[in-house]
Amino acid sequence: ENIFLVFLGIIYSLEVPKSVVEIGCGTGKNTLLLSQIAMKVCAIDFSAQMIEKAKEKVRSANVVFLTEDITKQWTCGNESADLVTCNLVLEHIEDLSLIFSEASRVLVKGGYFFICELHPFKQYQGTKANFQRQQESIEIPAFVHHLSEFFNTAKLHGFLLEDFKEWWHEQDKNKPPRLVSILLRM
Repeated sequence: ENIFLVFLGIIYSLEVPKSVVEIGCGTGKNTLLLSQIAMKVCAIDFSAQMIEKAKEKVRSANVVFLTEDITKQWTCGNESADLVTCNLVLEHIEDLSLIFSEASRVLVKGGYFFICELHPFKQYQGTKANFQRQQESIEIPAFVHHLSEFFNTAKLHGFLLEDFKEWWHEQDKNKPPRLVSILLRM
């Protein structure tokens, strides 16, 4: 089951976001879905190559792509978004505090911050993000963030927990969860 689609169902049951900031948009897989539900999407990634791939996939007039480092202040205005979202991004960020601070700054009161990450349990077992280039597996640097770190950092920046889920592949029901999703509200 696509977690992002489940998340979209949660958001639809609450209210449709007018303005979305997607941090770590990568190749635009989720950006495409976001462009179909929001009036405006700001998709951010540090990699110009990823942004170019995303632009090929997403040609919606309501999407703006920005190449910038999300570990520094974002160019988004204060209280300019109803939703900030990231998918498999925060494991690559050492210090989460600035991310939560920026999400808090950018969100309107009552706005949502949706996080979906590799579950720390998988990381404890040695699972690491990687991609294939030709026949070589390239490991991407990652940092383990315990669940308490997500919750404590969120609380520090004024967020309230709206929803929390752990996700397994169907064949892995008796193993540690693969992913974790957290929906926070400002």
